[in-house]
Amino acid sequence: MKKLMSNLFVACLGGFIAIGATHFLYENKSQSLNRVTEPNETPSYKLTNYSGVSSAGNADFTMAAEKSLYAVVHIKTTSERVNNLAYDPFAEWFFGQQKRQQSYIQQGSGSGVIISQDGYIVTNNHVINGADKIEITLNDKRTYEAKVIGTDASTDVALLKIEEKNLPYLLYGNSDAVKVGEWVLAVGNPFNLNSTVTAGIISAKGRNNIIDNNKRPIESFIQTDAAVNPGNSGGALVNTDGELIGINTAIASNNGAYQGYSFAVPVNIVKKIVSDMVEFGTVQRAYMGVSIRDIDSKFAAEKNIKQLKGVYVISLNEGGSAQDAGIEEGDVITKIQNVEVGSLSELQEQVSKFRPGDKISVSVIRADKEKTVSVTLKALDNTTKLIKKSDVVSKTTTALGADFEEVDNELLARYGAENGVRISQIRAGRLSLVGIKKGFIITGINKQKVLTTNDVKNILEREKGTVVIEGFYQNGMRASYSFML
Repeated sequence: MKKLMSNLFVACLGGFIAIGATHFLYENKSQSLNRVTEPNETPSYKLTNYSGVSSAGNADFTMAAEKSLYAVVHIKTTSERVNNLAYDPFAEWFFGQQKRQQSYIQQGSGSGVIISQDGYIVTNNHVINGADKIEITLNDKRTYEAKVIGTDASTDVALLKIEEKNLPYLLYGNSDAVKVGEWVLAVGNPFNLNSTVTAGIISAKGRNNIIDNNKRPIESFIQTDAAVNPGNSGGALVNTDGELIGINTAIASNNGAYQGYSFAVPVNIVKKIVSDMVEFGTVQRAYMGVSIRDIDSKFAAEKNIKQLKGVYVISLNEGGSAQDAGIEEGDVITKIQNVEVGSLSELQEQVSKFRPGDKISVSVIRADKEKTVSVTLKALDNTTKLIKKSDVVSKTTTALGADFEEVDNELLARYGAENGVRISQIRAGRLSLVGIKKGFIITGINKQKVLTTNDVKNILEREKGTVVIEGFYQNGMRASYSFML
């Protein structure tokens, strides 16, 4: 009994000690927790802030959206097309000569951006390409018929004009200053849903190989994840200040609808294209006269290049701007006008801002040393002459950059065509710039039939403004191309 009582006493004493220690520790811990979470104490850090972010930390796009909505228009196009019917010799045997062409009306839609109060509107070339009639609908539902001031297939930019004054318009931003991660808005008319605004961020810059480079050799797109769908083409990409930084042009998609990747022509390219069209009626395109390639780690090791920056000069055009300035094969071009260029697309973007005759500073690395040279840019024919309105295009086959040959009736009948001439050779010139390939059979120019090779020259000598060339390739694919005279 004595042993049992002593054990019970020890057990009770231990319990009291444990309870007391637990109460003491819990009280201290509770006080410590209360001190850390005290709401009236000031934390030792701040949330980062930027223009367009509210005090609550949420992006506010209302100001930018309001500016943009009234300056973005809906574009509707109408064009007459001819469908060549298949040649049926049995039907002709029994029923006589059959009609081989059937006309129909094709309609399209897109978006545009008003850039001046007197009615100049920027859009994509592919939105209005080949259109017979272009109708503009403003945000307030007023409608106008637009005329084409100029088109440029190389950058997919077109300039329209409506007759009106005191229109709302967007100010140009600076696409060179745009940073990856920056908030942007895409404004347009997807699926004919007028005045639609979507938000996203800049995902990347200087994207190329998005569209067929043979048709549009100048590609340096701004990539964004703002939702863009069919109908948004030609619409505005704006920053949080409501400034125009790009023209929405294309999406990367497996099904034709938005999948997270959209691309816009940078506004700094658009500004120069528009300025040329207003002043000259055509684009004054300058070239450095170099063949270049991007630099990766494997190529850098092969050529003993120490830094993975810039673009590598593979070769020089004889008599070109770069050769005249002393640039050599094997040089690495790192900057144009103090703007760093790290890819082919970025170099093209910077050069596209200038005209033949302009002098630019070009930084190159040669033998591990950087030097800067002055380059006087030239046109494609190695001259610095600007094309004037009076001679925008010399309306001859020489200026077109192609040779033509007549096509026998048997070949035409095989494709259900009644007339046409074939392009036998293609060189640098107007036709190659818009993407026409060798072998293309021209059936019509501005709705006028082309029967002989002389018809090409004769028709162009009578035409002014937009020229639409229609025809087909011998694989059966029909196509139309347009450019300005």
